[in-house]
Amino acid sequence: MSIVPRFLARETQGDDLTIVPMNKRHLKAAMPIERLAYPTSWSRSVFESELDQVANGSRHYLVARLGKRVVGYAGVWIVPDPDGDQAHVTNIVVAPDHRRRRIGARLMSALAVEVIARGCVAWTLEVRASSTGAQELYRRFGFAPAGVRTRYYDNREDAIVMWCHDIDTPEYRDRLEEIAGSGGMIDR
Repeated sequence: MSIVPRFLARETQGDDLTIVPMNKRHLKAAMPIERLAYPTSWSRSVFESELDQVANGSRHYLVARLGKRVVGYAGVWIVPDPDGDQAHVTNIVVAPDHRRRRIGARLMSALAVEVIARGCVAWTLEVRASSTGAQELYRRFGFAPAGVRTRYYDNREDAIVMWCHDIDTPEYRDRLEEIAGSGGMIDR
C-alpha cells in the first residue's frame, strides 16, 4: 500500500494538519496569506474565478488547515493535450509563520496525487529566481529549470520555468513514496 496517503493525512510536528479541497469560504483566510506572499497578489475575484473552474475539471485547489486555521493553499490548472494532459501549478503558498514545517511538501504531494490520478504526464510551474527554498522543494519533486521569463513578477523579477516530465511512471510514484517516507525534508 502506498504511504503517500498516510503522509498526507499524518500530523506535522505535533499539529493536526489537514489538506482539503478549497472552496470560496476559505478565501477569507487565504487572502491575507496571499497578500503577505506577493507584492502584487491575486484579487478575491481571481480566486473566485479559479474556483468556479473547479467544477469543469480544469482546476484543482487545496487548503492546508491546522485545526480550523488556513495556513496554506495550492492549485493546479489541468491542460488537455493529445499526447498526455499536463498540469500547471498556479500557486503554492504557506503562511510565513508556518513555513519550514513540511506543509509545502504536503501540499505538493497532494497536488501530485491529484494530477497523476487525472492522467497528467507532466507538470510545470514558475518560481521567483530569488526563491531558492521553493526551487529546492520543486527539485525534490523532480522539477528542473527549463527557461526564464524575464521580469515576470511585478515587471521586476525573473521567473524560472521548471518542468517535471513522466509523472505517470512507476519511477515517479517511487519518488513520491521517498518524499513521503522522509517526511518531505525540504519545505518552504
